Amino acid sequence: MVVRRIKDRWHNSTPDSSTRVVLSEKTLNDQASALAYIIWKLALNKAINLHAEDFRYDDDHQRIGVISEFVAFQIQHVDRLSHQHGLGADRQNFLQSLCGHVAEQVQDNLTDIAGPGNYKLPFISLLNRRFADYADFDYQGKSLGYGALRYLGHRVLELMGEDQTNRWVVDQIIEIDAPEMIEQVTRSATRLFGWESAD
Repeated sequence: MVVRRIKDRWHNSTPDSSTRVVLSEKTLNDQASALAYIIWKLALNKAINLHAEDFRYDDDHQRIGVISEFVAFQIQHVDRLSHQHGLGADRQNFLQSLCGHVAEQVQDNLTDIAGPGNYKLPFISLLNRRFADYADFDYQGKSLGYGALRYLGHRVLELMGEDQTNRWVVDQIIEIDAPEMIEQVTRSATRLFGWESAD
């Protein structure tokens, strides 16, 4: 498994407590921007990890599709977390800001990976479809339930193609990758917002 450290704490630029950056002073847009970067990095790391686990991509189109599905999945979880932790009227503004920042990450990074192209609008279209799709799935405790994990696994299998190599990717995602993404993005959002730990 490929493990990469994700930074999810605000940097205090000076040791002087009178000028130290305080989390509560961060705007929702700041937090959305930081979380968008974390979500992108997690999705990229998990897409790379699939290759390291000997699952096969045929081309960049498949890689982009898998990364986009991982990003959309994490956003669903963050949306439900923000509801659970009572963002209230700020929730919609936060979510719109998060989606906007993630779309910029997708555009910038996929341009680097796959060359010039319009990646932002297709991603937003995908995200809108996934909001509708994931709305049908229940939470189990404080996490997306098995149905949502299974749905993600099948979307990835559909993108990568069901052959002798890739047919086990659904199990990989349900048992390992999706739970790890949920755990990491929950921890990152909790730290960035100063929410009480879900433990």
